[in-house]
Amino acid sequence: MIPNVIRIAQLIAPWFSIVFLPKKSFNQYLPVSLFASCLVIGMCALAAPFRWWEVKGGIRFKIFNDLTFIFGPFIVGTLWIFHFTFGNLKRFFIVNLIIDALFSFPVNYLFQRLNLYKLVKFKPTYIFLSFIGFSFIIYGFQLVNKRAFLK
Repeated sequence: MIPNVIRIAQLIAPWFSIVFLPKKSFNQYLPVSLFASCLVIGMCALAAPFRWWEVKGGIRFKIFNDLTFIFGPFIVGTLWIFHFTFGNLKRFFIVNLIIDALFSFPVNYLFQRLNLYKLVKFKPTYIFLSFIGFSFIIYGFQLVNKRAFLK
């Protein structure tokens, strides 16, 4: 029961912050946020057959768990990170290093203690490295997207 309440709160709560995000930033960074979400969906799809992590309740709960994270704090966080850092590569990667480290280690530990999921064949370091790798990819995507938009 508690994990489902946390999942629903995790999905809904971040969207309250969007009212403070300028509409221009929302429109400008939504494509890269959706692209980043697709990368994480791909990682989550691979997690089941490779048993990277498990969620109590089977595949249905795993999908619910993954989607509440992706379409809650992940997509909204990506919007905010790009809003504050895009155009300054050094700041973008420093912020990503901090946020990814926080998620991969203390937040991941907390989520496992709250029984949201359990890492099986995936270590917190792998989460960190995956998300850092994604940050390189999505920054490049946004650069290409910005150039295409300007033409």
